[in-house]
Amino acid sequence: MTRQPFVRIAKRAREPRSAWAIRIAAIAAALLFGGLIILLLGHNPFSVYPVMFGGALGNKLALRETVKISIPLLGAAVAIAPAFKMKFWNIGAEGQIMAGAIAASYFALYWYDKVPQPVLLIIMFLAGALAGGLWGLIPAFFRAKWGTNETLFTLMLNYVALQFELYLQNGPWKDSRGTGFPKIPMFNDAARLPKLLGVHIGWIIVLVFVAAMFVYMRYTKDGYEIAVVGESERTAQYAGISVTQVTLKSMAISGAVSGAVGFLVVSGANYTLSDQTAGGVGFTAIAVAWLSKLNPIVMVAIAFFLAILSKGSNTIQTAFEIPKSAAEVLTGVILFFMLACEFFVEYKLIFRQKSGGAAK
Repeated sequence: MTRQPFVRIAKRAREPRSAWAIRIAAIAAALLFGGLIILLLGHNPFSVYPVMFGGALGNKLALRETVKISIPLLGAAVAIAPAFKMKFWNIGAEGQIMAGAIAASYFALYWYDKVPQPVLLIIMFLAGALAGGLWGLIPAFFRAKWGTNETLFTLMLNYVALQFELYLQNGPWKDSRGTGFPKIPMFNDAARLPKLLGVHIGWIIVLVFVAAMFVYMRYTKDGYEIAVVGESERTAQYAGISVTQVTLKSMAISGAVSGAVGFLVVSGANYTLSDQTAGGVGFTAIAVAWLSKLNPIVMVAIAFFLAILSKGSNTIQTAFEIPKSAAEVLTGVILFFMLACEFFVEYKLIFRQKSGGAAK
């Protein structure tokens, strides 16, 4: 008789009633573990944590900066949602953001005096979305045509986009008035997004993306087809759904939203293009999408929470002279516990009974 393992992992049929208790316990464990790290650094956790969260939410200026951090993070999470829903693992949001930023920057640098500001901003937005969409279509086409691995393909395209930006930064678009350090000129005021409530209007655009994606994925035929393809391509084909068409359409949308996020970053936050434009947002957005279970509405809260951690970690670096690496480790620990708790929400551990049967 085959001996059963001491412990097995099984997927739960439904979310347990204790799901929120698990999540609350995970946050408490994260803060406790983070507190130990702070103690090892020679500081009092009861002093550091209030400053950390106060630095992100304590006044209007801090709150505005936190919102500014959350805008591209939320936008990128919304962007990858349709691709992930159909189990097309788009790890290329970084490159799609950069592609959109490059396209938008061209018009910011060379068209700022040719058209009125509203027209220029619309052109920049459309250029960013188009470039990002085309960048997203490349791996989708290869996957549909030749069955290539989309994870590796989208990941490599990130570096292609980054290297092209570096070429522009060191060559055709290099600021001739600079001091020798290669950089792209700052945008004219006409190419900058206006502000509302102290933050550029990108926050409104991203919230529109959230609402539109929620409706698209939950209440439209395309959203239904994406879900079916994600569950089983064979079932989708049997139902008469074109997997190739759904793949191309979903990645075009995913890339377009990412490209639009690139426009928001260069026009609303940085006012220029650089190799740090994407800044790792495309990778962090994967955690946001995963934690939200691809629900755009839930993404708003998670992206804002991660923005709080990011802004707060910057604050404690200054207030307590905590090294940047240590502050990032603290943020990573909290994020790790948040991700780990979802494992126990989705799966359960089944231990072998002494009699040889499995505990239920």
